[in-house]
Amino acid sequence: MIKNRIRKLLIIAGLSLTAGAVTGCAQVNSAMIQAGMFESPYYHLGDTQWDHGGVEEYWFNQIPSELNETYRELYSRLSNHEDEAELYAGIPTETFWKVYHAVLADHPEFFWIDSNIEATESGLTGNVIAYRTSPNLPAEQREEVRSRLEEAADACIGRIPEEASDYEKIKAVYEYLIDTVDYARGVPNNQNIQSALLDRQSVCAGYAKAFQYILHRMGMFCTYVTGKTTNGDDHAWNIVRIDGQYYNVDVTWGDPVFVGTLEQQVSTATSYNYLGRSDAQLSATHIAEADFALPACTDESYDYYRMNGMYYETFDYDTIYMALMNSVWEERRYVTFKFGSREAYDTAMYEFFSNGMLQEPAQYLMDLYGRSTWNYRYNTEEEFHLITIYWTS
Repeated sequence: MIKNRIRKLLIIAGLSLTAGAVTGCAQVNSAMIQAGMFESPYYHLGDTQWDHGGVEEYWFNQIPSELNETYRELYSRLSNHEDEAELYAGIPTETFWKVYHAVLADHPEFFWIDSNIEATESGLTGNVIAYRTSPNLPAEQREEVRSRLEEAADACIGRIPEEASDYEKIKAVYEYLIDTVDYARGVPNNQNIQSALLDRQSVCAGYAKAFQYILHRMGMFCTYVTGKTTNGDDHAWNIVRIDGQYYNVDVTWGDPVFVGTLEQQVSTATSYNYLGRSDAQLSATHIAEADFALPACTDESYDYYRMNGMYYETFDYDTIYMALMNSVWEERRYVTFKFGSREAYDTAMYEFFSNGMLQEPAQYLMDLYGRSTWNYRYNTEEEFHLITIYWTS
């Protein structure tokens, strides 16, 4: 994820210049509206009703209530394609950035806004009284692009059975984006959903916002999270809710390009290490950075490997042997093992690659296909205690 936030402050103290007149007008309007002297189509002091199209806005619910008016005004203005405007809800500069990014984090449908914005600060009050965005698309083109984005999202949704559980829906969207989007740096619009849903090339911000956008269209909770990886890179992912519990999802790192490199070969298998992760599991690689509290992800019930019979708390030779043999009998391309401890993982590594445990499955494949040799490749992810064996000829 690339952070391009521009904090350009235009400090204007007087009213004699044109810009100063704008500043004075904005402050007078703000004061009169807040005093109840006339109404604003955006700013309604004390109004607790908020129609936001049925989307559950996590970040709106986290900001202090005194900032709700600013959030609502920004949301309304951006929805109306006001790329620049005076703000009636004047607030201090640092607080403005938090509210602005809360709006963008809740609403990936603002696809014409990446993150760049200029804020005009009053020299009299120190409050932001106007803004100007740097849209990536002219206003007259946005409706056509919006229609295409909705079609792209609905193409994914249309593949999911109506009776699917919330977990199955989340997994289906996760797989759809991994299957249809290529990770690519430097592509246009990679900080918004256009790159992932239309251009099919993006970086983490595009993956995460597209994932959020599709789930929102399905009426499901999904929020956008930013932070860093443990190697210091900026990154973005999501948090979802299933049966009242919260889980981390990182679609980008599910893409095979991040799975790791096999011996002389790049993996082509989707990784499920970042689908339904707890905070404890995710903390080995991800560090969230947020102005407000994130949902606590403490449950591990929806761990993909547990749910699909690939999780082994300990290494039991007979159990693992049967899993290996079943994979070749069923002619599966690969078999995955996730172990509950480093000790079990180390034992599997020894048995597989030093003590000949893979010889009998390989012999079966040689007999089946009339071959004198059979190669296998493997991928290991030590931090997850994960081993995948690929049966290749």
